[in-house]
Amino acid sequence: MNLKEKHVAAVVLAAGKGTRLGCTDIPKVMLEIANRPMVSYTIDTLEELGLLASSIVLVVGYQRLQVKDYFGTRVTYAEQEQQLGTAHAAYVGMRELELDVEHVVVMGGDDSAFYTPRTLERLVEQHLATDCVLSLLTSRIDRPMNLGRVLRDDDGEFIGVVEKENMTEAQKQIDEISTGTFVFNRVWYERIFPTMPKIPGLGEFGLPMAIEMVRQEGCNMQAIELENSNEWFGINTLEELSEANRRKEGKKERRK
Repeated sequence: MNLKEKHVAAVVLAAGKGTRLGCTDIPKVMLEIANRPMVSYTIDTLEELGLLASSIVLVVGYQRLQVKDYFGTRVTYAEQEQQLGTAHAAYVGMRELELDVEHVVVMGGDDSAFYTPRTLERLVEQHLATDCVLSLLTSRIDRPMNLGRVLRDDDGEFIGVVEKENMTEAQKQIDEISTGTFVFNRVWYERIFPTMPKIPGLGEFGLPMAIEMVRQEGCNMQAIELENSNEWFGINTLEELSEANRRKEGKKERRK
């Protein structure tokens, strides 16, 4: 699938500082995995899916010039002047896209380095095949700990995401998590964002609130589970950075 031909574009969130990783002079997404910035793997995957520079927006903030120097004209840039949350970053990024873009893949630049082109293609295919305004990619992992859990009803239908700050003891036992990777109907998202409330207890505009907006409006949404849970890998600690490096180096060895 050529995503551009389907009027699909991508917004990659890359404005974070990476405080938990001790980043002081480099953006989090520019930390290296197997001798390359982690976000570069994401950009490669999007290009394999047919997206051109005008259809890939990197939302930059902290130490933005380092990102721009590395990628040059391979992508389009949107600057998030204030760190107001992931939903705000997605909105800032969408505003830089060409007018003919109808659907937007939104993903983090710090947890998408292992996605395959087929995974994103499958996500988009299932989104386009429905009238959903929001499609969320999920994954099942052991010991989710501090990650938001996916909520489903008794029939298995997706009904929401609960953040770690608001989970009940029963919800902590759920092993299906939100990857933070979404596909949005662009017109819908740009319309609802200006009235989106902040996440309770966090004080920022987070992407999970888009799910609440869908429910309030009675629109359709869906959650699509990753076929290979190893493709989602969040990097928030030095141990996770080391593990990501080990995985990438292992893949390179297997290809030799």
